[in-house]
Amino acid sequence: MLNMKNKKLKIKKLILIILILGVTVSVLAFPKLKSKNSSESIKDKLIRFHVIANSDSAEDQALKRRIRDKIIEKMSAAFEGVESIEQSKQIIEEYIKEIEETAKEEIIKSGKAYDVKAELGEFGFPTKNYGIISLPAGKYQALRVVIGKGQGANWWCVLFPPLCFVDITQGLTSEKTKAELNRVLTEEETKKILSQKEPDNVSVEVKFKFLEMIKGVTAKLADK
Repeated sequence: MLNMKNKKLKIKKLILIILILGVTVSVLAFPKLKSKNSSESIKDKLIRFHVIANSDSAEDQALKRRIRDKIIEKMSAAFEGVESIEQSKQIIEEYIKEIEETAKEEIIKSGKAYDVKAELGEFGFPTKNYGIISLPAGKYQALRVVIGKGQGANWWCVLFPPLCFVDITQGLTSEKTKAELNRVLTEEETKKILSQKEPDNVSVEVKFKFLEMIKGVTAKLADK
């Protein structure tokens, strides 16, 4: 009878401790979940510009940079004063054919016969740094230009807000960069991508922490 009461008491203690640990883990995980949600919000507010070279040869990489410069030069005037992501998408769609023609002209000048494909869509990106900006991995809306086989190193910038036009030669180091970001992002989101680290796998991390705590508690109760 006494053993039965002790077992019931142990079970009640275990349930209580599990509930306390569950609340504790939830509180610990909340800032990371908030951070993840913030990253998702950032992705919805940006358009990236992505140029992928035919190969990693010196010639193809130089061609990629020339095509990049020509497209930015062509798009610069159109993006002056752009106020919204919807307006940016409309401009890109209107210029898609011209973008391809501009790239094709540069390819022909270089003596190559590569195809080129420009499209606006949603594409996966790894964590990327550009100047003072670091964007977390994930799917982003982007203007993607693929040269030839598209098997070479790529180049990217942020097309909206129009950071590609801030300072292509020296990188995004000016106060104007922050000002442009603050037009479409919150102060917290701007700070996040100016010093972004890859988000933790929250669900896996929390799961393992919780299991470790439960095992520890179970072992202690079993010893009593």
